Amino acid sequence: MTTTAPRLGTALARLLILAAVLLGTLLAGAAPASAHAALTGSDPKDGAVVATAPKEVNLTFSEQVAMSADSIRVLDPAGRRADTGEIRDLCSGSIVRYGVELRAGLPDGTYTVAWQTVSADSHPIAGAFTFSIGAPSATSVALPDREPGGGLVGALYGIARYLSYAGFAVLVGGGAFVLICWPRGAGVRPVQRTVVRAWLVLTGATLVMLLLRNPYTGSGELSDAFDLAGLKSVLETKTGAALTSRLLLLGAAALFVAVLFGAYTRRTDPKEKKDLVFGLGIGGTVVATGIAGTWALAEHASTGIQPGIAMPVDILHLLAVAAWLGGLTVLLIALYRAPSVERTAVERFSKVAFTSVAVLAATGLYQSWRQVGSWSALTGTRYGQLLLVKIGLMGVLVGIAWISRRWTQRLADLPSADLSSAEKETEGVEADETSEADAVSSVSEAEGASEASPDVDPERAAQLARQRAAVATARRKRERDADPERSGLRRSVLTEAAVAVVLLAVTTVLTTTEPGRTEEEAGRSTSASGPAAVPDRPVDVRLPFDTGGVDGKGVVRLSLDPGRTGANGLHIYVERPDGKPLDVPEVKVALTLEAKDVGPLPVAPDRIQAGHWSASGVQIPMPGEWRIQVTVRTSDIDQTTLDKNVKIG
Repeated sequence: MTTTAPRLGTALARLLILAAVLLGTLLAGAAPASAHAALTGSDPKDGAVVATAPKEVNLTFSEQVAMSADSIRVLDPAGRRADTGEIRDLCSGSIVRYGVELRAGLPDGTYTVAWQTVSADSHPIAGAFTFSIGAPSATSVALPDREPGGGLVGALYGIARYLSYAGFAVLVGGGAFVLICWPRGAGVRPVQRTVVRAWLVLTGATLVMLLLRNPYTGSGELSDAFDLAGLKSVLETKTGAALTSRLLLLGAAALFVAVLFGAYTRRTDPKEKKDLVFGLGIGGTVVATGIAGTWALAEHASTGIQPGIAMPVDILHLLAVAAWLGGLTVLLIALYRAPSVERTAVERFSKVAFTSVAVLAATGLYQSWRQVGSWSALTGTRYGQLLLVKIGLMGVLVGIAWISRRWTQRLADLPSADLSSAEKETEGVEADETSEADAVSSVSEAEGASEASPDVDPERAAQLARQRAAVATARRKRERDADPERSGLRRSVLTEAAVAVVLLAVTTVLTTTEPGRTEEEAGRSTSASGPAAVPDRPVDVRLPFDTGGVDGKGVVRLSLDPGRTGANGLHIYVERPDGKPLDVPEVKVALTLEAKDVGPLPVAPDRIQAGHWSASGVQIPMPGEWRIQVTVRTSDIDQTTLDKNVKIG
């Protein structure tokens, strides 16, 4: 009785289209390369107005970063360097902070701080902000709008990353499939080509990433890929060491592939083969673990919480992915291109795939907790949303794998030992074989006539060769199509592989996306510290004035301490243009938060001495950009009102 293969087409196609639309929506809003370390604070803060020039500019990050001589640049209003170029390591315990000293005697105006570095998980990050000395001014500094790790170089680097993951999966999974599930496959040419090409893809992608690393984390110019000085600096980094180690391990992998498809296939003694399988299994596991470790060493697993646990878990996760998806790829090639695949091979791979899925579930659960950290981050961050897409695709993949497993069980119930021999006695197949026999007979007669002729036409000989190949191909295709179990398994495995391609793309994007835990922690840190103008120091404002009367010119210096929400101390100094105190009849202050329609909140400072006014317990009810209005009266009729916007946390 012939079994009808189930059609997965309509329902599965709709599901894949829905997944592709969701994935496209998420990726469309994603930056080319999202930051994995975040700037959580600076001194001075963005938009701060300070009375006197600070001695240095400090930046605080959420995790460790790699700093170079030009990682922090401070530019004056004319675009000239205002820093000394000496980066200071101010890290203490879990606080990651770096600073750069400023030159002495900086004039008043708006200064731009531009920074670019590489986070501990190998991804470039950059940003810029401004602060002002004395009072804001116009600035000629034009910062690049290119995202770090973006542009053509970023796209090429991302493609190379994807190909490296795919090459690793097929290389390791293909080798494992042959050793564990289908030893006879070591002598099948399509299988050999697939695994060898995977090695070439992984090696080529690794070389491309090594060359592109310098422009990817720096200038973004493709021409810098061949800068030897830049390449040398890359080799001194953690990522450069990981990529170099991967190339060395790929040399050992090449030896493994050569023995597997060379010496192993020529062995005839069962004992020798068993010993060789044992050696290949041990050596292959060591090499595969080492290659997987090059990702764990330089990316997400090496940073954040519990790196000592996360790195082995990440290696195990990558090996499980390779065993499943790589073995699936080789099985698909074998089902379509190989003359036959024993049902025992499919049964063994079914067990390997089941074990891999169990390992993926366990390691993926730990990684999700480590990288996401909370339910809010799962739905409210880019990383969490992509993770949900990945989980959905994994569910689809497991469902299709379950269908493939059912086909495998049906194959196990058949009495035949070979997948290509089932159902050959059906009437339709016999008719096809009769037609094929007639075709072969015709070709043979034509060949005999050609051989009998002393003058053989080359065109006729080529035509006969093509006919023979066509007949052989048609025979193999009919044998495969006559086996409904094999046909159903082929379709389900093909669909499984198609979903796996999309799943691998999502995984690649996840490795270049800021983890949800890090994003939320950076947000909480920013919210906690607030957008205050200057951390750990008063907010200082300097406002020149001119009331138009006698002694009507001067400067108001206002200090709000500590410059945060809650109670603050207010000090106002009124000075003449030469810096000496100016005694004025009255000074008034009002605070307004226009974004929230709060204020104006009046403040009546008390006169302490000539030119010095003060008020205590000045309440700032909420953070935001507050407008400070200062009214100065220099006589009975001469007064002026000055205002300045400052960020207060």
